[in-house]
Amino acid sequence: MLIYENTVAGLLDDIDADRLVDEIDAAFDNSDVGSVSPSERRAWRNSFQYVYRTLLRSDVPDDVGVAIEFKVPLTSNRVDLMLSGRDADGNENVVVMELKQWGGETTERVEGNDGIVETYVGNDIRKTTHPSYQAWSYANFLEDFNVEVQDRPINLHPVAYLHNYDTDHRDELENPLYERYTQEAPLFLKGETAELREYLEQRLAVGDGGDLLQTIAESDLRPSKSLQDVILEMLEGNDEFTLLGSQKVVFEEAMDLAQQANENDEKHVLIVDGEPGTGKTVVAVNILVKLLQEDLTAQYVSKNAAPRDVYEQKLRQGELLVKEIKHLFTGAGSYVDADANEVDALIADEAHRLNEESNFFGRGENQIMEIINAGRFSVFFIDESQRVDIDDIGSKAEIRKHAHDLGAEITEMSLDSQLRCAGSGDYIAWVDDVLEIESNHSVRMMDLEYELELFDSPESLHQAIEEKNEQEGLSRVVAGYCWDWDTDHQDDPDYVDIEIGDYGRSWNLDASDPWAIDDGSIDEVGCIHTCQGLEFEYVGVIIGPDLRMEDGNLVTDFRERAGQDSSVHGMKKMSREHPEQAEALADELIKNTYRTLLTRGMQGCYIYCCDDELQEYLRTRIGSIQG
Repeated sequence: MLIYENTVAGLLDDIDADRLVDEIDAAFDNSDVGSVSPSERRAWRNSFQYVYRTLLRSDVPDDVGVAIEFKVPLTSNRVDLMLSGRDADGNENVVVMELKQWGGETTERVEGNDGIVETYVGNDIRKTTHPSYQAWSYANFLEDFNVEVQDRPINLHPVAYLHNYDTDHRDELENPLYERYTQEAPLFLKGETAELREYLEQRLAVGDGGDLLQTIAESDLRPSKSLQDVILEMLEGNDEFTLLGSQKVVFEEAMDLAQQANENDEKHVLIVDGEPGTGKTVVAVNILVKLLQEDLTAQYVSKNAAPRDVYEQKLRQGELLVKEIKHLFTGAGSYVDADANEVDALIADEAHRLNEESNFFGRGENQIMEIINAGRFSVFFIDESQRVDIDDIGSKAEIRKHAHDLGAEITEMSLDSQLRCAGSGDYIAWVDDVLEIESNHSVRMMDLEYELELFDSPESLHQAIEEKNEQEGLSRVVAGYCWDWDTDHQDDPDYVDIEIGDYGRSWNLDASDPWAIDDGSIDEVGCIHTCQGLEFEYVGVIIGPDLRMEDGNLVTDFRERAGQDSSVHGMKKMSREHPEQAEALADELIKNTYRTLLTRGMQGCYIYCCDDELQEYLRTRIGSIQG
């Protein structure tokens, strides 16, 4: 979508007359893309003075096309500046430019993180994407999905311009760590206006009046052949993505409905219910890959970054591939401004975690509605007993409501093949009974090949999980979010967040890989937000003081949650205004959290309880089913 469009001559006039910011503001108002923040206005006012100086004395023709804040389709991302024209040989070119106001003094490379740097942004020192990576990723997305860019072809030239960045600090950005991206999207720093000017003149020798930008904005979307080939190669031969039993049935139904929706100009919604371990995400990824093979635009959607990052890595099988696929995995708030049926298919995993407002600024009406609106076909994988946050609204009833309101035909299915917990639904039924989520006193596990053990200390539990990680493969320790998480020490493995007697460990640290599969994370402890939707061979669960026994009754206490735990933010206010409602909601969320943690292990679950009475209760319950 084009927000502000003009030519070089028109842009220079707007800057010269000091009306550019007002023009961009007005363009946003007319586009219904959303409001503009004061920091964005300041960035335009600052950065485009440098763009003005670059273009004013250049040989770039006046009729070269200009687009500012071009919205990348299927994403919430916007490109700072695009310029279009032809070179001296007649090749059609578009320069994709990322503008930054960074100063070099606060910028540092980040070892072990792909395309990530640390610098001063948002009033603090934070990790963020490298400017060359940003520009390159925008161009890469358009090459993967924009039909005109693929077929015409239109050559995209990503570049990053950091006009305030002192060249004394060049090594932090032009480091071998980032060579893959700086080669594709060169950097121009403070004092390098002449070099940037020459770069633009070589690629934009003839103007086009903005026709190429209009062509890109109006183009149909279709996955490129190179993207199809690479992602199919990733899936084939990867045993983790083999479909079994009801998974195959759901997969085939999803493919039929997607084709039907797009061939007949209909809207279809598929709701897939599945308990932990039924392979919801495996089916979701298979649907994504197959839809792309069928020339349909598709994206995997989830609120939590953890499953997105892990399954993107699993498709890669740990290798750094030339083709970027991150844009196939996106957050649930990406469709606030999407047009109806903008995407052929959207696959919403962990749908129980969807929210109403779609970002930190409170924009968006309802993520379920936005996904159904944006996708001609949408599939929601859901387990209502995994709602763990006060803001989680995902339910089958909510999906049905919005599907009905948007005129979609609804199909409902269930996954029943149990791949986790040694293939037994009995263990999940036992967990539900123990946590008083659903009574099932008849559960028997005498013959169950599942290792369930209670440990007398967190140290012995952690040691046992470390041993299982060596012997059986991926195993991790997780805990209820009952200890403060000091983000200032997220890079320090010696810092202790969780203290229980002599036991001390860090919450998960920043790492190159997602926590669940990073080698170093065996020494750390994960929370619900880093493991929901994922699975381990063995899981060790530390049950915090938010769940305990009092006088023989199971009690939940949201006040024992860490102050940073957003999942219960607002609960104190609710408890003052509507105490019964707050108590019931807190009870549901805390029990669902531990249900989710206790069902992450495929072969076994080890447990330690901070509350002595709860520890004895579980000892009795485990003993009663093990004979």
